Amino acid sequence: MKRFDQLRVIFFGTPDFAVASLDALVKAGANIVAVVTMPDKPAGRGMQLQASAVKQYAVAHGLLVLQPEKMKAPEFLDVLRSLNADLQIVVAFRMMPEAVWNMPPMGTINVHGSLLPQYRGAAPVNRAIMNGETETGVTTFKLKHEIDTGDILLQQKVPILPEDTAGTLHDKLMIAGAELLVTTVKGLAEGTVHELSQNDIQDADIKHAPKIFKEHTLIDWGRPVNEINNFIRGLSPYPAAYTILNNKTVKIYKAHVFEDPVELTSGTMQTDHSTYLRFAATDGWVYIDDLQLEGKKRMKVVDFLRGYRS
Repeated sequence: MKRFDQLRVIFFGTPDFAVASLDALVKAGANIVAVVTMPDKPAGRGMQLQASAVKQYAVAHGLLVLQPEKMKAPEFLDVLRSLNADLQIVVAFRMMPEAVWNMPPMGTINVHGSLLPQYRGAAPVNRAIMNGETETGVTTFKLKHEIDTGDILLQQKVPILPEDTAGTLHDKLMIAGAELLVTTVKGLAEGTVHELSQNDIQDADIKHAPKIFKEHTLIDWGRPVNEINNFIRGLSPYPAAYTILNNKTVKIYKAHVFEDPVELTSGTMQTDHSTYLRFAATDGWVYIDDLQLEGKKRMKVVDFLRGYRS
């Protein structure tokens, strides 16, 4: 059995969420022999090639960077084999073929932003808030064929506060996941972490977290106010819940609610043109705090109302 700092590790990741885990491993003394990330992509007004957040970190820390166009390319697989990794780690990366994740003797481990088997899928952070959960967490697990179904290694619970949005919860899980990952790899090196099959977890109500598309983000004012508020929180700041106001799209980033019998049609808008903008729901009012009108910048509702004419 090798010590933690002797394990040859290849890290796969792309966005900021993955950088936190890579940074935690580097600071803990892990032997990162290579970092695999997405190829540079054009971005911004000038469409200049932009390196991923993980690549930028890896380059700054002198780590070998691999950016394969195709994960199954023979030349890429040959490079992976030549690195002779003991373990691979994947955080916020694309789908990996079995030829890649099954290559190292210790397998490939993933960090997922939920307490598996709950919220398997691409949007666990958003879906947990949208469903009104008060607790979620992070899970480290071994990759296998079916997405997010591999054997669990360790888990850490994280509370969801009433004021949390997908953005704030993402950041909490990013930090918790990075810490849990280091603990997991150290435990694997020491032989103190044992795998638990998700099939052995008795939970009759498995909730899923499929990817969210724009057509899923339109606010339904015919729902209770607390469900609407959870919907807004769970989509803020991205991709953002929206409604239609005077034939224009308005993204809603933050709201607060007031439960009170409403005799108006759900979706009816009221405003005093200076301090509040609210929509009727089935059991009360949803007051908008932070929004963005199509073609405009995001702003507080009082700033929006200064220039708004209904």
